Amino acid sequence: MSELMRYAAMLEDAAQRPLPPVEKWNPAYSGELDLIIRGDGVWLYQGAPIARARLVRLFSTVLRREGDRFFLVTPVEKLGIKVEDAPFTAVFMRAEGAGEEQLLIFTTNVGDIVAAGPDHAIEYRVRAGGGEKAPYIHVRAGLQALIVRSVFYDLVALGETRETDSGESFGVYSSGAFFPFGPASEIFGEGASPPR
Repeated sequence: MSELMRYAAMLEDAAQRPLPPVEKWNPAYSGELDLIIRGDGVWLYQGAPIARARLVRLFSTVLRREGDRFFLVTPVEKLGIKVEDAPFTAVFMRAEGAGEEQLLIFTTNVGDIVAAGPDHAIEYRVRAGGGEKAPYIHVRAGLQALIVRSVFYDLVALGETRETDSGESFGVYSSGAFFPFGPASEIFGEGASPPR
């Protein structure tokens, strides 16, 4: 049995239960697992994509971040993995309400459902490895989801310009909190206006 399948067998029941309390588990470091989460959200094991969505979901429930490192954790094992950017991607969003009372609800590629708000902030920052800026949402315990481009366009359509501590910013409201993306000129280009 491969190392990955052995690990999956240990976790088989996890998908049927609430998220396990990985923050309370303190097993000894058990080495590295040849698992990479690419910047586009694809999970690779030994260089090949994991085709079974259920297996990816299973592993996502025992993912823990410690500083800049990521681990798959059980009560008895802690295996290091590589994450190129954010471990998840936000692939769908729905909006309820409008204005300051608006609620933005995101679904990730691994099935988490998160409502943006003070505990699940949207952050607009430079992607890991440098380069372009992109939006992220906090999912849980320091784990973020990159908001994919098509969902970002939906966010922009809901955005508005507001005065913030750092000046006039373009962003979105959710759960009573305003999440700025930055000056409109930075988001849309110099001289351009946000969509109406």
